[in-house]
Formats: sequence, structure tokens, C-alpha cells
Amino acid sequence: MAAISENYAPTIALDGARKVRGNLTQARIRWMILAVLLGFSVVGGRLIQLGMVVTDSTIEGQARDVITATRPPILDRNGLEMAVDIRVPSLYAEPRRIIDVDEAVRKLRTVLPELDANWLRKRLSGDQGFVWVERELSPSLEERVMRLGIPGIDFITESKRFYPGLREASHVLGSVNVDNQGISGIEKHIDNEDVALLQDLGLARGNDLAPVTLSMDMRVQHVLYDELKDALVRYKAIASAGVMLDIYTGEVLALVSLPDFDPNDPKSALEKGSFNRITAGIYELGSTFKTITMAAALDSGKVKLTDQFDARYGIKFGRYTIDDFHGKHRILSVPEIFKYSSNIGTIRVMQALGKDNFRAFLSTLGFDKRVPFELPEMRTPSIAKEFSDIGAATASFGHGLSISPLHMAVALAALTNGGNYIAPTLYERSREEAEKSYVRVVQPQTSDWIRYLLRLNALEGSGRQMDKEAEGYRVGGKTGTAEKVVDGRYSNSKDFNVFASAFPMDNPRYAMVVLVDEPEAENAQSGVTAGWNAGMVTGRIVQRVAPMLGITPNFSPALDVATTPSFLRSNNSGG
Repeated sequence: MAAISENYAPTIALDGARKVRGNLTQARIRWMILAVLLGFSVVGGRLIQLGMVVTDSTIEGQARDVITATRPPILDRNGLEMAVDIRVPSLYAEPRRIIDVDEAVRKLRTVLPELDANWLRKRLSGDQGFVWVERELSPSLEERVMRLGIPGIDFITESKRFYPGLREASHVLGSVNVDNQGISGIEKHIDNEDVALLQDLGLARGNDLAPVTLSMDMRVQHVLYDELKDALVRYKAIASAGVMLDIYTGEVLALVSLPDFDPNDPKSALEKGSFNRITAGIYELGSTFKTITMAAALDSGKVKLTDQFDARYGIKFGRYTIDDFHGKHRILSVPEIFKYSSNIGTIRVMQALGKDNFRAFLSTLGFDKRVPFELPEMRTPSIAKEFSDIGAATASFGHGLSISPLHMAVALAALTNGGNYIAPTLYERSREEAEKSYVRVVQPQTSDWIRYLLRLNALEGSGRQMDKEAEGYRVGGKTGTAEKVVDGRYSNSKDFNVFASAFPMDNPRYAMVVLVDEPEAENAQSGVTAGWNAGMVTGRIVQRVAPMLGITPNFSPALDVATTPSFLRSNNSGG
């Protein structure tokens, strides 16, 4: 029988209490663990849900990385910056986050009063994620807007194209839109290029873009621009333009067309007359075409430099008679036909060649298609597929067919570089690279003869005024004075004047075409034909750029004698 002390409680009661407390603690721990697990599950599920949601990172359908993307800098051949990107703030709104639209409109217009209130109210209303409010603001305006403290209003930094040279190379560079996408000129060409070529040129889009180096020489470009601007004032012309290229590589060193535009203000390109006359204009280039006719005839072997043709009387085609502007009305040698710019003689030369052969030669020079060139602003020439007798006659001296000045510049390069056609380019290209693409269009001897004729015209023909301006630099060239078509008829008061040239003729390197549209006489002693304006502009340009290009003046008559074919020197023919 067990003994029970009156001073102690039974031990069974103590053990039971401990057991109850232990079970309660374990239950609490289990519930805490369960709660923690549930919490992690909720958080994890939410994270998974958020991860599966595609966040709207666009502004009005444009990805932000596209908006903030930069364009490659564009440099001239000497490393001078022609186009660069600068970083600018642009204002956007998140309408869903705007608390009070009217208040937001009122505050924003205190900083940006040019914003229309009704337009702005519509922009800030609704449930859109992001909308543009104003693009490309200044940092000071950004700071003032941020001080307003409007919920749902913010800025994004995007790229803005800047052209340090302003208008000087506008038709070459083109421009970009507000989204920094090329819309004209070489800017558009860069964007249109295929990926492989972009990689070759170092143009892959990204944050570290290799610069695009052009063949342009901004020193030469400045001179060309300056002299063509002067021509507008000096001759009261409505337009002027010019292009200069390397005859061996096809590299374009300078290209100007006036009126022009400011690429920093793309809408100025919409102003009347501000198109690229060198590439997008096609014209009757007048007597500059006689160079082409002579080259075709001499290269065929059917006409020789020593040949003579009857230019005593005008040539009749039905009821029409074609005569010379300042006729000699005598038998003329081939060099005399060229230096006196005889329409009659040129027609006789073309007829000796044959109209079909003449037409075929125009195709050989690419005159019936667009020049392969980087600028997108191009027009297709207007030349009949087949020539009638009168059509061939007028075409021989540059009437009744229209090509671009770039066509003539490229052809002149081929006719003076030894006879090789090379497509022009705005990118740097070595002579070795260019020679791989040469297409022979005339024989080297024909090229020598054309150089002689061009220099002869400068010394004794319509290029004499030009030669006085560029004395010592041995320029050769041909004038073209074409009556403009007004209301379907040729006008005798409005001329389109051209001078096509190459220099230095003893060792030619550069070809140039200059045009002056509707010039007036500079003074009472001067005329209105091309020699008095387009020719003189050419001479002034050469006089300024030749030293930049490493060409030194030389006044020795022996250089001109050396360009004269020996058989003409010996018998003293050629006028």
C-alpha cells in the first residue's frame, strides 16, 4: 500500500500540465511554419505573375531603345564633323497617373505656352500608358517643368541630329525626322542600307557607333557653296549648283545646289525650289553635249581630228533650218567646230558617225538611266529610245534630251581619265578599289584628244573668261547655253547655262559641272551666255580650291603645247 504525504500534490498532475504546454508550443510552431510557407507562396506567386506580365515600354508605339538610339557621326575625308548626335530631353506623360488633368494643363502651359490647351487636355486624358507632350526641349525647360511637380509627367533623353555646317552640305547630308530616322540624303541612305553593308561601314546600330567617313572635302565644299551663293547675287539668277569629283576614283568632293535648306530644320526642305539640281534635276545641257558627240565620233574612227566639215549653210529638216549662233559660214576643222561651238559642224560630225551609233554611245555612258549613286533623290533621264534625223541632229548639241548634271560630270570624268567609266560615290574609295569597277567607254587616245579639245576651248573658245579667272591651273571645259522651255516653247529670254570642265589638263584629276539658271548680265560689258557666268564661276572656284588640292599654278605655254596632238602641232591645224 502506497504512502501519500500530506505536504505534496500527486506527481501525475504535474506531468499532465507539462504535456499540455508542450503540445501547445508544437502546434504554434507548426502554424507559424505554415503561415511563413503560405506567405512565401503568395510572394512567389505574385513574382511569377509579375514576371509573366509584358510591361508597356513604348511611347506611342515606339520602343524606348529606338527612341534613345544614336546615329553614327558623319565625317568628311579630313575628319571634320558634318553630322553629330546631341542628347536632348523630351517630355512625355502617363495619363493613367495624372490626378487632375486641368491642373496639369494649366501648370504645363506656364512653362510651354505654345501648347494648345484643348490639344494638351486630350493628350493627358484617358488610360494610355505613355504619350508625347513635347519633343527635344532645352535642359532649362526640363528643369522648369520638373519643378512643377506634376504626377505622371516625366522626361526621356533622346538623340537629336545636329549639323555643324548648317546649310553648306544640306543636299548631301539630307536630314532626319523627330525620331532621328533618315528621311533624305545620305542620312536616308545609311538607314536603307542592308545589314551586311552597314557592318562593313561600321554603321551597326548601338551605343558605340563607328563614324561614317564620306569622300567630301568640306574645304572644297565651302568654296563651291560660297561661289555659287555669289553667283545668285552677281547674276541675279534663280538657282545655281555644282559638283566636283575625282576622275579616277569617282569620289565626290563637293556638291551644292541652291536654293538649299537647313538640315537642322527639316521642314525648310519643303520650301519652293530647294531640291537637289545635281541629282534630281534633269535638263537640256546645251553645247556641253558637243563634247559627248565628238568623243563618240572620234572613238568610232569614222571622224578624225584633221577632218573638215562644211559649215557654210544651215541644215534643213523639213521646214526647219538649224544654224549657228555666231556662224563662221565656212569649212571648219574638227577642233574649230568645237572651239567655235558650231551646231552645223557638230551635226555633220554626228551624221558621219551615224545616228544609231550616236544613240548607242549615249547608252554606253549611262545617259538613259539613273546614275548609280548613294543619294535617293534621283530622276530618270529623258532620252528617246530611237532618234529621228532631226532628233539626232538636235541631240548632238544638247537639245531635245534631258539628263542630270551628275550624268555629265561622270561622263566628263570618263572622257578625261583615259576612257574609263566609274560610278560616283560619296564614300571614300581608293584608286585601286575604283579600278576594279572600271568600264571602258572610249580608247585612251580618244581621251587624249578630248582633253586637247577642252583645253583649246578654254584658250581660244567660249572658255576664255573662265581661263582668265583660273590662270595657271590649266582648266579645260565646254560651255552650254540652253534656252529654257516656257509654256511648251523655247524662250529667247531665259537661259539655263552650264560649264563642264576638268583640271589640270596636263595631268587631269578633277571634273566639275557648274550651272547658273536664268542669269542676267553682270554689267554692260558682259554677256548672258554660259562663258560669262557659269564659266567664270568655274574659274573662280578652281583658283581657290586648286591650292587646297595640291595643284600648283604653272604659266608655261609648253604645258599646253604638250596636250596638243603631235600631228596637229606639225601641220599647225586646228585653229
